Formats: sequence, C-alpha cells, structure tokens
Amino acid sequence: MERTLHLAVTVTPDLKVGGYVARAVDVEVTSQGETEQEALEALTEALELYFEDGAEDAVRRLSTGPSRAAEIDIRLPA
Repeated sequence: MERTLHLAVTVTPDLKVGGYVARAVDVEVTSQGETEQEALEALTEALELYFEDGAEDAVRRLSTGPSRAAEIDIRLPA
C-alpha cells in the first residue's frame, strides 16, 4: 500500500560552499544541490530512503499537526 506524506521543507543558499541546502522541518534529513530544484530532488530521494526502513515508526514520530513556517526576531548586542 502506498501513501503520500506532505512535509514542510526549507531551501536556503549555502553561503560557504555555494549551491542550496534543503531540509525537512519535521525530521532531521538534509540534502544539497547546485540549484534549488536539485536540492529538493536530492532531499526527496534522501527522505524516501529514510522512510524506507522502519517507515511506520518514523511516520509515528512526526508531529500530529502540519508544520507551519514562521519568522521571529532575535535581539543581538550592538
């Protein structure tokens, strides 16, 4: 039986080495690529492998509600 998980991800530029880093918000899986699309494709593949073994346990560990992106302000010393 096949099902689809909808996971929140972030894609950010990698300022140190170039390219992009894609990270799943709900699980600690990260990947990278030269372009945003390549980073997302690599993350998709990594997540499929992550969930392949012990998928039921991994799915149960996910939060019960969907993730939501938010921004916060952090005060830094002058």
